[in-house]
Amino acid sequence: MPHRAQRIAEQIRHELADILMRELKDPRIHDVTLTAVEVSPDLEHAKVWFTLLRGDAVEVGRALGHASGYLRTELAHRLRMRTVPRLAFRYDESVERASRLSKLIDEAVAADRALHRDDETQG
Repeated sequence: MPHRAQRIAEQIRHELADILMRELKDPRIHDVTLTAVEVSPDLEHAKVWFTLLRGDAVEVGRALGHASGYLRTELAHRLRMRTVPRLAFRYDESVERASRLSKLIDEAVAADRALHRDDETQG
């Protein structure tokens, strides 16, 4: 992504997070964290990646999609752009995958320690 597009993407992420936290009253979108925004080269479309502390990702994605018109209007008031990109929300599974991987590593380390502890008591 070119530097300008990266700057705009980060500004969109920041402003959307603020709008979600302060202005949107939908309870389904309460614990959403925006992890990244990817803007198309022509600045017409933006993919907004989100993760959840709790809740159903599909339901939250629908709620965000339903609110996208309102969110886009609010962005238009805050950003100095000729056109505000259309928003498409995607669930970011990377945090969940990282947590699962970390848990597997912890389990493997614990099993290895237990195996070495058994070896030391026998030998």
